[in-house]
Amino acid sequence: MGQGQQEKVATSLAGAVSEGISASLVSVDEELARRYPGDPGTRQPVHTVYVPGEVFDAGTIRSWGDQALAMLDEHAPDAASLAAVLGLSDELADDVHARVRAKLEREPIEDLRVDFEDGYGGKDEDADAARAARLISEAYAQGTAAPYMGIRMKCMEAAVRDRGIRTTDVFLTGLMERGGLPEGLALTLPKVTYAEQVSAFVRLVEAFEKAHGLDAGRLGFEIQIETSQAILAADGTATVARMIDAAEGRATGLHYGTFDYSACLGVSAAYQASDHPAADHAKAIMQVAAAGTGVRVSDGSTNVLPVGPTEKVHDAWRLHYGLTRRALARAYYQGWDMHPGHLPTRYAAVFAFYREGFEQAAKRLAAYANHAGGDVMDEPATAKALSSYLLRGIDCGALDTDEVARLTGLSRADLDGFAAPRRGDLTATAH
Repeated sequence: MGQGQQEKVATSLAGAVSEGISASLVSVDEELARRYPGDPGTRQPVHTVYVPGEVFDAGTIRSWGDQALAMLDEHAPDAASLAAVLGLSDELADDVHARVRAKLEREPIEDLRVDFEDGYGGKDEDADAARAARLISEAYAQGTAAPYMGIRMKCMEAAVRDRGIRTTDVFLTGLMERGGLPEGLALTLPKVTYAEQVSAFVRLVEAFEKAHGLDAGRLGFEIQIETSQAILAADGTATVARMIDAAEGRATGLHYGTFDYSACLGVSAAYQASDHPAADHAKAIMQVAAAGTGVRVSDGSTNVLPVGPTEKVHDAWRLHYGLTRRALARAYYQGWDMHPGHLPTRYAAVFAFYREGFEQAAKRLAAYANHAGGDVMDEPATAKALSSYLLRGIDCGALDTDEVARLTGLSRADLDGFAAPRRGDLTATAH
């Protein structure tokens, strides 16, 4: 055989066999693409803060940041004292403390939901919903908004359904009257029990889009999992998977409701927590149902507030820090924060998580990108996870773009390419 000539390879099957197999799987290919498009690649906030509708005002975000800074100054004024409370290593203490302070000054809340459900105690819901729309529109216009903002309306159960629909309409209409829907808009539908309730909410936002000439699919929403029936249906199937399907591509997140779900299962109040076995079971089902769909999973909250004397504050901080680190290790990258005092430990936990693993992740990704050998053999799926890890760290402020580039040799665009297509802009449908 002459130089440059290729050896002929023998086969046994006619081309029609491959063509027939491909033809038989066309519907499966289409279904996979529809149901499992992958992560949208947009920023996911590390937490969601809920503020009652009658309490929310133009100064809420800055007020939470200032209160959190004051608590840090009073109960952990320097890196050494914060490290002593949380068990941070000497190598991390200074950096984490400095980054927490900077975060509280620059962007204390990443995701804020004005609450018109359990936390609402106002007397004029129409007026409060309209005011929320005005204040949120103004915040985005002035550059003082959190990256994501929106409302949690009442659920689709009969007793409060009409009120929830009206509040959603008032709020969204108010936004449209003031320049349109902001890119960081987020809606949360609570206490979903049946997939049909998700379908009903889809009809609601579809009608709103048509009424205002918006693009179909512009409005996405989060589904809050707070009942046992949302996890397991009467026929033994996973209801939450059917809810994602019923959302017709509009579901952006599944949020675990710690206390409603625990109470639904009969867990006594003293043991209702996000690390209870019942909570782990529910979130594991949510996580598997959401995998590959582009729907993110959020952990719940703790109701132990860091208030009172320093000793009590430290105890609450240790609990919150530990629960947050536990959730991050289980790939729940978002949770709820119920009090300004939770912000220091939310960010301390998140920053420590990303900084602890930063160098190893960066070196592994660099080795993969450069086809270099190492003590770990990584595959494309792992490279995607490594890049996503670094991008999450950059997005929240745990890591700096320059230091990641220095260790990986990769630009932000390179990281985006490894992590997912179309990573970048904040959009309502991609949150």
